Amino acid sequence: MPAAGPSKPARLTVVAVLNALEGAALVIGGIYLLVMGLLGRPDSPQQAETGGLTLVALGLIPLFAARGLLLRRSWSRGPALITQIIALPVAWTLLRSHGVLIPAGIVLAAVSLTALFQLARPATIEALGIRRPGAASRTDTDA
Repeated sequence: MPAAGPSKPARLTVVAVLNALEGAALVIGGIYLLVMGLLGRPDSPQQAETGGLTLVALGLIPLFAARGLLLRRSWSRGPALITQIIALPVAWTLLRSHGVLIPAGIVLAAVSLTALFQLARPATIEALGIRRPGAASRTDTDA
């Protein structure tokens, strides 16, 4: 549990908002695929519905991570990092495409790199109450 003394750094809020936006985009995309799979005329309704459910499930991960970051829970850094790392190949794929997907790739790459940078900063790690490897707590040294 993080110390109650220091206030939450603004960068933690920024990372939480970025994760929440990514999660919301995934959930909205998933709901769209589900609706189109159920009501539309896709080539494969089963594939559209499965893809939609998958996107909704994947969207919940960054949403939970965002909530954890806002509440300064140490466990939230892992899912947030994984979300950003997974977003980088998606951004690369969008950047290599044509048309309107290229700006989407630029935005996704910028968001992912910004969030990764902020999550790796020592102040963020400290704000989440994460001890560095090899750092002994007082109870470990007293025993």
